[in-house]
Amino acid sequence: MKVYVHHNCSSCKKALKWLKEQNMEAEILDIQEHTPTKEEFQLMLDSYAGNLKKLFNTSGKLYRERGIKDTVGSMSSAEVFELLQAEGMLVKRPFLLTETQGIVGFKEEVWSNTLL
Repeated sequence: MKVYVHHNCSSCKKALKWLKEQNMEAEILDIQEHTPTKEEFQLMLDSYAGNLKKLFNTSGKLYRERGIKDTVGSMSSAEVFELLQAEGMLVKRPFLLTETQGIVGFKEEVWSNTLL
């Protein structure tokens, strides 16, 4: 299991605390230093039935400044993956991947239902 996080992200901190409480180990990666691969983005996209917007940190400054909400609907998945790889801060986080599925954001109920 991999979890991409940002050190200042409150949701990431909650997710990491939850994982520790569950005695679950994961490879923790800083989203600014290591962005998910195209294959990992595809796995996450498949987990969200092709909804590209789910991959984005829609509350982030960079998302708003670049007006991505107005362009994401006309972008291909390849274009989205390229953009997200270039700008890790655009990625919704925490970004958790197992061998077969992914979860973005932290909602304890969703993580519990998926991982326990």
